[in-house]
Amino acid sequence: MNINMKGKKVIVTGGSTGIGREVVKIFAENQAKVAIFDVNNEEGMKLTNELNKKNLDIRYWNVDVRDSNQVSGGVLAATQWLEGIDILINLAGVLQGASLEIDEFPDETWESVISINLTGSYLMSKHVASIMQKQKSGTIILTSSGAGVLGSSSSFAYGSSKGGVHGLSLVLEDKLSKYGIRVHDILPGSVDTPLKNAQIETTRDITGNEKDYSDIKKVLASPKGVANIIYFMSSDEASLLRGSIRTA
Repeated sequence: MNINMKGKKVIVTGGSTGIGREVVKIFAENQAKVAIFDVNNEEGMKLTNELNKKNLDIRYWNVDVRDSNQVSGGVLAATQWLEGIDILINLAGVLQGASLEIDEFPDETWESVISINLTGSYLMSKHVASIMQKQKSGTIILTSSGAGVLGSSSSFAYGSSKGGVHGLSLVLEDKLSKYGIRVHDILPGSVDTPLKNAQIETTRDITGNEKDYSDIKKVLASPKGVANIIYFMSSDEASLLRGSIRTA
């Protein structure tokens, strides 16, 4: 199947590293116009410069998705540059507080994770949807997790935030379909990303279980594989697709 993304206007949050980096690359290499939102300026600009040297249409914005003013300003600037918005892929997220018991869990860690993962998803969806509603078209993809749906998270805050993102995607799908906007959440499994590697290293340091650490490292999925799924989900060829997509 030949999926044509030429001229598509895309915003990717968390696009500097991990799955987001691979998503930016596959869209850019297929002639989409991509705006990266992240707070990792070093990696974000490195990727932008790398792709610009190939004459690919990429720009980077430093946007903290927790901050409504930064999100609204970033979306306004990016959509002016893009001349609209076809696709939002929200991958910005953190995993903190791994392997801590509930009575040990810091309140500030809870607030940080919820604000980035859940509030960030809400704010990005809110400001992008307002433009898509006027266009009567668009696709929004949020990042949930099996940890938030099945209750298997190593972190109370992470699992709760991702459960919230899953619920948010369901409500958005219900409310925005009348505007021709398609909404999904993707639930990646264990993927070889900086976020996941930091989590399993923290768990190893707390538990001292080197064998579990080594076993998990061996089975981490490729970020590129997840990016390929997101690429299809975002395409016109997936127009009949609905709901949540879970990867191995």
